[in-house]
Amino acid sequence: MKHVETHVPVVASGDSAVDLLHVETGLSKQRIKQAMSKGAVWLTRGKQTHRLRRAKRELRTGDELHLYFDTKILNESPAAPTLVADAGDYTVWKKPYGLRSQGSKWGDHCTVLRWAERHLQPERSGFTVHRLDRAANGLIIIAHTKRMAAALSELFRARAVQKRYRALVTGDFSHHANPVRVVTPLDGKDSASEFSLLDVSHDRRQSLVDVTIETGRKHQIRRHLAELGHPVVGDRLYGEVSDHTVNLQLTAYFLGFASPVTGESVEYQLPDEQVVSIP
Repeated sequence: MKHVETHVPVVASGDSAVDLLHVETGLSKQRIKQAMSKGAVWLTRGKQTHRLRRAKRELRTGDELHLYFDTKILNESPAAPTLVADAGDYTVWKKPYGLRSQGSKWGDHCTVLRWAERHLQPERSGFTVHRLDRAANGLIIIAHTKRMAAALSELFRARAVQKRYRALVTGDFSHHANPVRVVTPLDGKDSASEFSLLDVSHDRRQSLVDVTIETGRKHQIRRHLAELGHPVVGDRLYGEVSDHTVNLQLTAYFLGFASPVTGESVEYQLPDEQVVSIP
């Protein structure tokens, strides 16, 4: 089986989640346990639904199990993130290409959030406060308390976080004003991006641009650059990809904000050698 979604009511207290899902789907108990460890099994109890990771978790009559089994997703194994800074109640990571910012009902093992929960010392719960495209790479923040998650989320909502990106784009960007501002709404919502030219390749076929955004719409940078006629190199959604081995050439390299911990301004920046550049 490559793709299974099933929902199983628990009719007797003490039933085993693994046994119930094995009987319902025919999947081996070992595969069900692996799916459970990777966040693809959920438990509903009353009005609350959450991931079920422990095979020996005691079930109650009236509970309901949910299995979202997808072989392709469960077999994913992207590169690991790198810890950039540990402020205790939050951490800053460099997310590599292919790693997700957060999980879905089909699993969360391929997320920077879950990686942080499993590998940080001391261990801490993780909470998402902002996102970075799976195809992109760069800085991302994980909160480790609900209070910090709320404080950081509010900073992002209030547009009080300075975010900078660097993108390698197709074509000669020097024909535009420098900087050029794009305010085209996306998905019915206001959006604003500003692009500054840094360099153009010798053959004029690629340009390096610095990016600041005031809003954070889905794929905002990629869509605005494509609108300008300069899609990001390696963009399989909004550009023409001639070489499918090229990753999306977009790096989130700078984050700056007033720390909810100390109130002081903090800045996190990747070194130049970890940021996209003209080959």
